[in-house]
Amino acid sequence: MPYNYIAYHFSVVPREPWEEILLAQLQALPFESFEVRDEVLHAYIPENLHHEDFLKEISLLNNTNNIKITCSQHFIKAENWNTQWESNFQPIKVGEDCIVRADFHPPTGKRYELVINPKMSFGTGHHETTFMMLEYGLAISFEGLSVLDMGCGTGVLGILASIKGAKKVRAIDNDPWCVENALENAVINDCQNIQIELASSLQANSEEFDLIFANINRNILVEQIPSYSNALKNEGILLISGFYQEDVNLLLDTASPFGFELLEEKNKSLWYALKCKK
Repeated sequence: MPYNYIAYHFSVVPREPWEEILLAQLQALPFESFEVRDEVLHAYIPENLHHEDFLKEISLLNNTNNIKITCSQHFIKAENWNTQWESNFQPIKVGEDCIVRADFHPPTGKRYELVINPKMSFGTGHHETTFMMLEYGLAISFEGLSVLDMGCGTGVLGILASIKGAKKVRAIDNDPWCVENALENAVINDCQNIQIELASSLQANSEEFDLIFANINRNILVEQIPSYSNALKNEGILLISGFYQEDVNLLLDTASPFGFELLEEKNKSLWYALKCKK
């Protein structure tokens, strides 16, 4: 069953540097997604992970000397998500050759046309992190590669890899609704070599991969980097996103002892993505 969500909306004055500091503090809580839109920070959490004193440990919200932070929240019922999404969703163009659209949009004839109906799942290319991961994927030749998509959401990254010639794609998410949604999207895009499963982490005896996508969040990435190293072949590529500039050094310091070397860094708005090689 899909989850209900609680949406928080934070307005920070002055925005710099306090909005980024607030983002960093909110990452300690189990928010599933963030976005900055119309100068407001929006944060989303499944209702089952929310409680009455949810923001109590966010120290910045108690700082009334230097900044003004206003906060509101509202409840998003699971069955309302599709209606809200369909009323606002526009196709997303990534580079010259790729477009992400829903099945109710007309075909565009792009070389890589990804048809994604997200329902309650995240991953349409609208969010900066997904957009950057798609950019990384478009620059890589997947011919003959074995690919893992951790925290797959809609399955969009694994679908791109499959369309670009990956030999095998394994996609994992800990949300049953995301797994169902990714399965539907794989069928829509005729990707028959994607194995999609419900799990929160990799097993110790996992198969090896040539490339791993992990568009999740800082805390989960730090926790799971050792398992990514175990599952990645030598010379393999790790693509990660879901974090901010202040998290980059932490992630690189975590990854370095496991043999990862930074190849490239991207940022879009406040969000960052890293391309590493083992």
